[in-house]
Amino acid sequence: MIVPATNLRRKQPSTGWPILRFLLGIFLLGAIAWCVYVYQQIAAVATEDEAQRADAIAVFGAAEYSGRPSPVLHARLDHAVELYRRQIAPIIITLGGGSDKDSGNTEGAVGRDYLLANGVPFGNIIAETRSIDTEQQVKRLAAIAHEYNLRHIVVVSDGTHLFRIRELCRDAGLDVYTSPRPTLGHISSYDLFMRYVHEILSYTLLRLHLSEDWFHWLQGKEDY
Repeated sequence: MIVPATNLRRKQPSTGWPILRFLLGIFLLGAIAWCVYVYQQIAAVATEDEAQRADAIAVFGAAEYSGRPSPVLHARLDHAVELYRRQIAPIIITLGGGSDKDSGNTEGAVGRDYLLANGVPFGNIIAETRSIDTEQQVKRLAAIAHEYNLRHIVVVSDGTHLFRIRELCRDAGLDVYTSPRPTLGHISSYDLFMRYVHEILSYTLLRLHLSEDWFHWLQGKEDY
């Protein structure tokens, strides 16, 4: 009995889909393992205050509203003032520029004015006013550290933000100690989850040498 050729073709198993599913499974497992690893690193840095004697304290920018610090920036600056009063470092660096919507205000200048109002002398403040995101703030901080011969810096920001800051600073050749600002009120589980998602994706893009512009909702400065 002769079997039609069409039937033979139907009975031949396809090897393409099993291989594709296997590779997809390996990719998903790798992605999950990577996300768990980064999450653990973020959580570890977020809960540890490394503040110790240094040459300067650097406050990473957050939103300002018409010349006034947002609650997040307010908390970061208050933490920097506390460290300054503990004589952790003699200089405070405020980082962050502004956009066309800020009417000429910048996060760095607003931070400087806030520090002045809280008793920090003008000569002990360096205001950086051109950076627009975390990576630029680190680059400007590295330039300031080189100019002023600052070897050790305490970096202040939100806890979940500090792991990425630390890694960027290390890439830039900076020796930094992380110091998270206090938490403001109650943070919902959803908000905390989104902070971690934001930082995991941002750090992944950093390591892939991709711009955050790939994800529209990641654009701009962090203001948790």
